[in-house]
Amino acid sequence: MSEYEKWLFTANSALGLSVLGLMVTILLAYPLAGALALSVQIAAHIGTLVFAVGVKVAYVARLVFLSRLGRPVH
Repeated sequence: MSEYEKWLFTANSALGLSVLGLMVTILLAYPLAGALALSVQIAAHIGTLVFAVGVKVAYVARLVFLSRLGRPVH
């Protein structure tokens, strides 16, 4: 497995984890907000921002490594 393949796997994993974290924090920040303490709601809103940035960074990294490997970038 080449070095770029390993980085592509890492970028794909980070993308998946970021999407999962984003979904969890959105659920905590909005539909379940009434059942949570204010500090948890604040943390969920901050987490939404952090995971959204993670999705964007991981996606760009994925595109870069696909390009370096000569694979189609869609």
